[in-house]
Amino acid sequence: SGMTACCSKVICRGCSHANEIREAEGKLQHKCAFCREPTPTKEEADKYQKKRIEANDPYAIYRKGAEQYKKGDYYGAFEYYTKAAELGDVEVHYRLAGMYEHGEGVEK
Repeated sequence: SGMTACCSKVICRGCSHANEIREAEGKLQHKCAFCREPTPTKEEADKYQKKRIEANDPYAIYRKGAEQYKKGDYYGAFEYYTKAAELGDVEVHYRLAGMYEHGEGVEK
């Protein structure tokens, strides 16, 4: 699943893919399946994500942690993941467990 940048809704990959197919078949502009806003640029998406993080949106914080993890910044990822867990994101506990298991950003 992923978070839409425009309205911060979580959408599964299957639903996102179905929306893309519908748009392609109808030769439609790509828009959010929820709010119907056009797909934001990378800069706009980053701005929206920052806004959601500042609002303590646990899923946005989790996604930021995932970005840090992909970059190899395990300490940064751990901080974001921990905050997301404290705010109630359930999925992030699995990520934190893996970091503890492998000693990534935290002592093993």
